[in-house]
Amino acid sequence: MKKILFFCFFLTCFGLQAQQKGTDRNMLFDADWRFHRGDVQGAEQVSFNDSQWRQVDLPHDWSIENLPGTNSPFTPDAINGVSVGFTVGGTGWYRKTFTVPASAKGKRMVVEFEGVYMNSDVWLNGQHLGNYPYGYSTFSYDITDKVKPGQQNVLAVQVKNEGKNSRWYTGSGIYRHVWLKTMEPVHVAQWGTYITTPEVSTASAKVNARTKVQNTTRKAQKVRVVTRFLDAKGAERAKAEATQSVAAGAELEFNQDATITSPALWSLESPAQYTAVTEVYRGRKLADRTETKFGIRKLSFDAKTGFQLNGKPTLLKGGCVHHDNGPLGAKAYDRAEERKIEILQASGYNAIRCAHNPPSPAFLDACDRLGMLVINEAFDTWREKKNADDYNVYFDKWWKADLEAMVLRDRNHPSIIMWSTGNEIPNRQKPEVAAVSKMLSDHVRLLDPTRPVTNGVNGVDPDKDALFATLDVVGYNYARDKYVSEHERDPERVVYAAESFTIEEFDYWMDVVDHSWVIGDFVWTAFDHIGEASIGWLGYKQSKDFYPWNLAFVGDIDICGWKRPQSYYRDALWQVGDNVSIVVAPPTPTYPETNPRPETWANWKWHDLVANWNWSGYEGKPLEVKVFSSNEEVELFLDGKSLGRKPTNRSSRFTAVYEVPYKAGELKAVSYKGGKQAATSVLRTAEAPKQMKLTADRTEIKADNQDLSYITVELVDANGARHPDADNLVQFELDGPGSIVGVGNANPKSLESYVDPQRKAWQGRCLVIVKAGDKAGNITLKAKAEGLAPVQVAIKSVE
Repeated sequence: MKKILFFCFFLTCFGLQAQQKGTDRNMLFDADWRFHRGDVQGAEQVSFNDSQWRQVDLPHDWSIENLPGTNSPFTPDAINGVSVGFTVGGTGWYRKTFTVPASAKGKRMVVEFEGVYMNSDVWLNGQHLGNYPYGYSTFSYDITDKVKPGQQNVLAVQVKNEGKNSRWYTGSGIYRHVWLKTMEPVHVAQWGTYITTPEVSTASAKVNARTKVQNTTRKAQKVRVVTRFLDAKGAERAKAEATQSVAAGAELEFNQDATITSPALWSLESPAQYTAVTEVYRGRKLADRTETKFGIRKLSFDAKTGFQLNGKPTLLKGGCVHHDNGPLGAKAYDRAEERKIEILQASGYNAIRCAHNPPSPAFLDACDRLGMLVINEAFDTWREKKNADDYNVYFDKWWKADLEAMVLRDRNHPSIIMWSTGNEIPNRQKPEVAAVSKMLSDHVRLLDPTRPVTNGVNGVDPDKDALFATLDVVGYNYARDKYVSEHERDPERVVYAAESFTIEEFDYWMDVVDHSWVIGDFVWTAFDHIGEASIGWLGYKQSKDFYPWNLAFVGDIDICGWKRPQSYYRDALWQVGDNVSIVVAPPTPTYPETNPRPETWANWKWHDLVANWNWSGYEGKPLEVKVFSSNEEVELFLDGKSLGRKPTNRSSRFTAVYEVPYKAGELKAVSYKGGKQAATSVLRTAEAPKQMKLTADRTEIKADNQDLSYITVELVDANGARHPDADNLVQFELDGPGSIVGVGNANPKSLESYVDPQRKAWQGRCLVIVKAGDKAGNITLKAKAEGLAPVQVAIKSVE
C-alpha cells in the first residue's frame, strides 16, 4: 500500500509595522500614491508632474471603478468580454513620492510587491528596477544603491493588463500590499526562514528551523543565530543557537533543531500557533530580529485510509475560490480575505482550492489562524494557450521564478496541505506535457518535500497515465464517473474532485463518503466571482451576447457573502449544525434567457430555487416546496397547519418535497432528531417595505487605513420581514474618519457602479463596505430611500 506521509510546520509573514529598535523592518507602503488610468510618456522620470493625478491608497483595482465618463465599470465592448465580466483592463501608472531618514544610509532597502496585475515595470528615481509579468506572484527589488536617504525619492510603476490574458476577472493594478523593508547589512534573507517538524506526536515534536542569512558586507562575518520558540501565551518552549562564518557578499543557511514537548497541534478544531523569534547577531551586535508564527501538524494520504490530519481521518469539504472580493474587485484587504474564510467556515467548508493562482498572504494567514485547509495552485496554463495573451507567453522564461515565489513564500503556512502545479492543462495526454509536469513537480519537491504535489486534471482516462505518474495526489475535474474504473486500474492512486458540479453535489459527496481513495470534493465554486459571466445559468458556449451578465452566478455564496439555496442544501449534506431550510421552485423561470448554443457537458446551473413566499397572482396554484435537512425527518406547516412529516436522509437525498397551493402567509419547517424537535425555518409573505434595517458585521474597527466593516441593508415590512422582490435605490452618506470603498447587491446582471455611494436593492437587500481611515473616531453610515425613513448605523474606529 502506497502511503504518503508528511510531517509539517508553518509560518506566517511578518506582521504589519513590525518594529526593530524603533526602525520598521517591514513598513506597510500602501498610503499616498498617485494614480493615472491610461498610458503616459515619461512618468517614470523624477521630474514628471503628477499633481493632477488622483491620490489613492493601496490595495487598488481600477477595473472595478467606473469607466471614464460613465457610472459603471462595464461595457459590452470589453476586450476580454464575458471572461472578465465585461470589465476593462488597459495600462495604468502609479507614483509615490517618499523620504527615508538619513539614518537609513548603510542599510539594505527592499521594496516588495505582494501582487500587481499584471506585467509591471518599476522605476526608482528614474532608474528601471525590473519587469515582472505574472500578476499573482510576490516580487521585490533591492533599492539600496538607488534610494537617497534624507532626500525625496520617486517610485513609479507602470501596469499593463492588456489583451486576452485570463478566463476570469483579474482586476488591474497594485491590488495587494506593498512593503518597504529596511535591514542591516547582515540579515535574514527574503523567505529565508523554513520551519519543519520531521517528527510529530502528542508527546513531543522535533522542530527544524533553517534560516538563510545574507551578508552584504565586503568582509566575512561571524554570525550567531538564536531561534526561540514561544507558545500562544508567550512562554518559551524551546531554543536553538548556531554560530557560523558567512562569507563576504554571500548567503548561508543555518540549520537548527529543537524539541517541543507536549505540543499543541494545529488542527481544524484548534488551529494552535507558536511564534519563532529569530535573532541574528553580527559579533555581539543584534543585526536582525524577526517573529514568525508557525504550527505543528502531520499529514498523510493513502488510498485505504484517505487523508489524515494528525492521524485523524478527515474528509475535505472543499470549494474552489477565485481571488476577487466581489464589490471590492481584486483589492486584497486583510479583513476582506479573513471574512471570506469566516463565511465559508460557517457554511461547513474546511478546505479551499485556490483557483487558479497563489492567493494573498493575508488570505493564507486567515486560513492558518481560523483553521482552513488549502490547496495552493500555481498556474492555469503552461506552454499552450487558453487565451492568446495568457501565461503561455511567459511560461518558459518565468515558470521557475513564479513557482519559487509561491512555494518559498508560502511553505510555512500550516493551512496548506498540497501544492498544485496547474489546472486543466491543454494536451495533458501528450508525453511532452507530462514531461513539463514532471519538471514542475520535481522542483516543488526540491523546495518543499513535506507536502504532496497535485494538479486539476480533466478528461481522466488512461492516456493521462504519464501525467498522473508525476503527481502524488490527483485532482479529478468533473470525473466522478471515473472514480471506480480508474481505481480498479490503479488502486493506490489517491484522488479528489478538484472541481465538481453543484447540481450533482449529493452524488459527489456520497462518493467521498463511500470511497476511501476519494478524499474530498471541491465544488466549482464556493464563492461566486466576477467574470465567466453566467456559467451558472447560461453555461457554455459563452459569447458577447451574454451581456449584461457579469457574475458567474455559480457560487454557493454570492459575491456579497450571502448564502444561496445550494449552500443551504450543502448544509444538509455536510451536517452543518441542526440544519433545516425551505426553498421554492418559482412558477416561472427566475431569468427568461437561455443559451442558443448550449454545451451539454456544461452543467454548472443549479436548480431554479428561491427562498421566497411572495407569489401574488398565483393564489391557489400548486408550487413545489423543498425542505433540506440532515436530521431524520421534517414537517412543513402552512399558517400553522401541518402538511405532513417526511424523511430527510440519504435515501431521500436529504430533501423533502411538498406541493403547496400558494396562499400568502407563513411556511414553517420543523426538523426532528430522535423524535424531538431539532431546528426550524420560516418563510413569510412580506408586505410592501416600510423600513430599512442596517446590520454591520463589526461595529468596531481599527484606525489603520485598512480595516473594513460590512453593512447589510435590508428592506423590510412592518413585521421585519425582508421583501424578496424589493429593488429600491438606496443612497448612502458617511460621516467620520472613514470612507465607502464598495457597494453591491449580488445581482448577476446589474451594471451599477461598485464605487458610487448608492445601490439598488436586489432580493430586498444590498451591501455597503466602509473602510477605516488613519485616525480614530466615530463613523456614521446613513442610508435613505424614497418613501422610507432614513436610518443609520454607528461604527467606532479605534487605535
